[in-house]
Amino acid sequence: MMMHNNGNNGYGNGVMTSASPTTTSLSSSSASANGQSTQQQQGLKTYFKTPEGRYKLHFEKTHPPGILPYSHGKSVSQITLAHLKEKPTQAGSASSSGASTSGGVRNAAARLLGVGGGNGSRALSFVGGNGASKAANGTSRSSSLAGSNGSHSMLNSNYDGKGTYLMFNVGDSLFVSDLNTHDKDPIKSLHFSTSNPICHSFDPEAKDGHDLLIGLNSGDVYSVSLRQQLQDVGKKLVGAQHYNKEGSVTNSRCTSVAWVPKADGTFVVAHADGNLYVYEKSKDGTGDTTFPVVKDQNQFSVAHARSSKSNPIARWHICQSSINGIAFSSDGAYLATVGRDGYLRVFDYQKEQLICGGKSYYGALLCCAWSMDGKYILTGGEDDLVTVWSMEDRKVVAWGEGHNSWVSGVAFDSYWSSPTSDGTEESVMYRFGSVGQDTQLLLWDLSMDEIVVPLRRCPPGGSPTFSTGSQSSHWDSICPVGTLQPAPSMRDVPKLSPLVAHRVHSEPLSGLIFTEESILTACREGYVKIWVRPSNSESQSSNPEIPVGNSSKELPPLPGKTGASSYKSVHLLIYSSNTFS
Repeated sequence: MMMHNNGNNGYGNGVMTSASPTTTSLSSSSASANGQSTQQQQGLKTYFKTPEGRYKLHFEKTHPPGILPYSHGKSVSQITLAHLKEKPTQAGSASSSGASTSGGVRNAAARLLGVGGGNGSRALSFVGGNGASKAANGTSRSSSLAGSNGSHSMLNSNYDGKGTYLMFNVGDSLFVSDLNTHDKDPIKSLHFSTSNPICHSFDPEAKDGHDLLIGLNSGDVYSVSLRQQLQDVGKKLVGAQHYNKEGSVTNSRCTSVAWVPKADGTFVVAHADGNLYVYEKSKDGTGDTTFPVVKDQNQFSVAHARSSKSNPIARWHICQSSINGIAFSSDGAYLATVGRDGYLRVFDYQKEQLICGGKSYYGALLCCAWSMDGKYILTGGEDDLVTVWSMEDRKVVAWGEGHNSWVSGVAFDSYWSSPTSDGTEESVMYRFGSVGQDTQLLLWDLSMDEIVVPLRRCPPGGSPTFSTGSQSSHWDSICPVGTLQPAPSMRDVPKLSPLVAHRVHSEPLSGLIFTEESILTACREGYVKIWVRPSNSESQSSNPEIPVGNSSKELPPLPGKTGASSYKSVHLLIYSSNTFS
């Protein structure tokens, strides 16, 4: 089942090991314009089955149709969800003004942007931040968003902005869509004239308004207020703080940005040159931003800024090649990075210390994600595998086999759990997902009471030793803190088979997000699909105005605490020692 990737698939030339889809995004747009179903044109099903029921395609989000196809190749679309809380009521303003203002803003946006389908006039439903819905008639479809001449002043008045928004980058623009509506087109476009946006991150707990980070191909980074961007009618950033301006720190492109959890205003930016910089958004960076030359390119090192006014405040030299992805544990204690060199690295963020890490089976690693409890890390990359790494064991504990091409996105489903779990560590089951350049979404179940962990690499010709208990002491004696382990042998790692494998797009996939009500999948061309969970399918179909992804929970439940499934299955295969070398 495991394949040795020959490097001819993936981002290099777009050729995949599986049958390559021939339907392009351009033909998809024309199909929609003719009133035909994009799903039918591409031979894609609008649902997929799981043991707990059907996930149904609720609606799609994408960019305006005027974007030229060649611009897609300059950057791969990534997706970010942002949930804006209600803006505090201004002194002296009536409490009831928010409802009418929000409704007026959305009606005006509908008229100006021409949002709607390509089949002529139809009624559009906008679910405002206050729950009130307004109807508007969309009679035209425009390839451009509202102009920046400021003539439509009603868009600027007291916009509360409450709701859930989806952001995705295509070409030289970052688009914002309202996740609470069925409108396919975005409600906002942010245009960058000098470079393409590559990555973005949202901080729901930001205190001073600047909650959105945007990293560019040029290496520049911006922090802005998402609410302020939605309030403005133009396509340019407003009220932005600019970091690494004109390459003052590095000319290397941004690869990933992330807010540091529970550290108000601190964020990190990873670059293609193997360096990661730590910033404080409260500083303008006018001080000295130079750092000493890295003495050993192969070793992890940290250098702090010479001046207290400097921004960035620190440089982490992670590796000699590109950092492809970064992710913080939910408590902010640990930072995981994956790189072009194929290594997962896990750092103690506060101590600035490399804790552990390991090599992929083959090729580069492209993505990583933490479980909510911080016990497991998922990685995916060019070996077509989804790797499950245990923080407790500091080791790969499972490989997921099922993709036919590079794995480009991984995520734990923190809103799902098995009702058979009693909350104890041994019985917890995790659900996670992955997407790849084979255009498939795969869902997986991982059960802790049945997985086996190899204690150590077995000698040549021998058999691995397994145990179901915690083996931290064993690994500590074998792999000291800071050790990067080589790729494990095939016979040493338990194998997972996917619970679900479903082709969800016609283009290679680039992103995956789980919400309380749905699963979001994105392809590299800038098309996003929202798949409603089985428990919400009937209510969504009977009442399409129910917001999708607008969770009322501040923090997702940990696995094993709540149940929405009546199914328990573990797909683990322990291959005999003579199956693989």
